[in-house]
Amino acid sequence: MSKKVLIITGDAVEALEVYYPYFRVLEEGYEAVIASPKKKLLQTVVHDFEGWDTYTEKQGYRLESHLAFADVEPSDYAGLIIPGGRAPEYIRLDEHIPRILEHFLESNKPIGAICHAALVFSALPGKGYFEGRTMTAYSACKFDVENIGASYTSETLHLDGNLVSGHAWPDLPGFMREFLKLLR
Repeated sequence: MSKKVLIITGDAVEALEVYYPYFRVLEEGYEAVIASPKKKLLQTVVHDFEGWDTYTEKQGYRLESHLAFADVEPSDYAGLIIPGGRAPEYIRLDEHIPRILEHFLESNKPIGAICHAALVFSALPGKGYFEGRTMTAYSACKFDVENIGASYTSETLHLDGNLVSGHAWPDLPGFMREFLKLLR
């Protein structure tokens, strides 16, 4: 099995949701590869809960992506992580996302999706990959989870077969623990 994990994201990715998994994967001895719509220096964001009815957003660290989605060969990877933030809103529009997602779903390889990552799965309309499955996501994504055919749970961490889903960045320790168990 490959010792590589693919992380798909783009500008406005939540900083903790990309850096924490990236470093944990490296710490476990895997190669972590960050792919984005095009290879570039990405701008991360920091979401926080500061008394508003929703999260606030501030500019975060810069992060280099290693390759473009067009250059991803999914069979080279043992697992897939999709961080949240605002990146999922637009990376799901990339023509290569369905091909990447379908490989991991059809191969039953570990997939980790946290926060707004569930939005990316809408790139697979009518495919039925999520029928009968349960997942969590940031609460504002409940309808998006249901629209892909999955049942939404308000649990902050959920494991359903090869799919680990988390609510938001405070859930990263459990999210990565479960993802790495599947990967091993």
